Amino acid sequence: MAQLIDNCFALGDTLTTAGEALSIMRERLFPIKKREKVSLSGALGRILAEDIISSREVPPYDNAAVDGYTVSFDGLNPDKNSVFPVAGRIAAGHPAFRAARRDEAWQIFTGAPMPEGHDTVVMQEDCRYDGNQVFLPRGIRKGINRRRAGEDVCKGAVILRSGQRMKAQHIGHAASISISELNVFERLRVAIFSTGDEVRDVGDRLDSGCIYDSNRYAISALLKGLGCKVGDLGIVPDHPAILEDALADAAANFDVIITSAGISMGEEDHVRSAVQALGNLYFWRLAIRPGRPLALGQIGKKPFIGLPGNPVAAIVTFMIFARPALLTLAGCTDTKPLSFRVPALFSYNKKAGRKEWIRASITSGTDGQIGAKKYHKDGAGILSSMVNTSGLLELPEELTEIRAGTMLKFIPFSEMS
Repeated sequence: MAQLIDNCFALGDTLTTAGEALSIMRERLFPIKKREKVSLSGALGRILAEDIISSREVPPYDNAAVDGYTVSFDGLNPDKNSVFPVAGRIAAGHPAFRAARRDEAWQIFTGAPMPEGHDTVVMQEDCRYDGNQVFLPRGIRKGINRRRAGEDVCKGAVILRSGQRMKAQHIGHAASISISELNVFERLRVAIFSTGDEVRDVGDRLDSGCIYDSNRYAISALLKGLGCKVGDLGIVPDHPAILEDALADAAANFDVIITSAGISMGEEDHVRSAVQALGNLYFWRLAIRPGRPLALGQIGKKPFIGLPGNPVAAIVTFMIFARPALLTLAGCTDTKPLSFRVPALFSYNKKAGRKEWIRASITSGTDGQIGAKKYHKDGAGILSSMVNTSGLLELPEELTEIRAGTMLKFIPFSEMS
């Protein structure tokens, strides 16, 4: 079961910083305990629950890195070109029928095992074959184009660590040592529902003053991208008793509960009070933009994450805060997305003491240099700004003025979705 330490503290008037919020999550969230075995072909996106230790070497034998001719380096003439008779032909999967001598060459193809007695492969393009003889240039380096046994993986080496989220390259690495099954953490079961009397589901009639629910669909997609099992509980009305029942039912049947909207300070925002009635809140107002109303708490022993109602704020806060929290709960040890610093290609002013994430795209400036261009609209409800950009620029609390050339941290959407 997913775990969250129950150690509530009083909620004051001071806004929680982004760094404090992430620190609270790191202190309170722990991985699930249940494990299961899956086939290698079904391991994509799953999180390893044990180290993978190789029982063999990869490659299992010395082999040729190119098509060419094998020779013994000691048999080469150091002062002029060498000429050898070609004793045989070695293809991948077909080892030489005998050991090789130092006064002969063997034709060999990429991946084929090196014959005993030879240690060097000369590329086919550098040789001249005439009749049954091959002419080799002088100046050949010993051991060139020879891949040694164990060059990639040594026997007894840990090739994958517990907590690794499996990608295609990790699956290939496991296959290279003949691993057919993996012990992984069970998928997180995450309940999600939207709140709001004005929210309508896709396909429903849109009454006056109402909007369609984009948040639930976007967040569900992000959850599935993290490998979670999603329980879509639909839209829950803004009614305290109904919200309490929905949260209690979700806590009884899922590992994590995520809601959208209803956690701000308005008279119709009842999610916060419902969570407090059933459990605890650890923070719910952050010094960030977009998405100040963002909550972490628990209902019983089940973690609760309350996302803002504005669609951009919901997606951005999920990417920055909910994503590492969920990966931690799922057993993943590397929860930080890759980022890089780029110069700004725009000017912008912000308030001190508040961390911001603005939507931007990587492009070329007038001088041809790569930089980040800010989207022309900032609103937390402008979902098209997420569609027409490629990532987020992170603006730290102390930064108040951005000018062309200011170096900023850029996080691609591909790293967070």
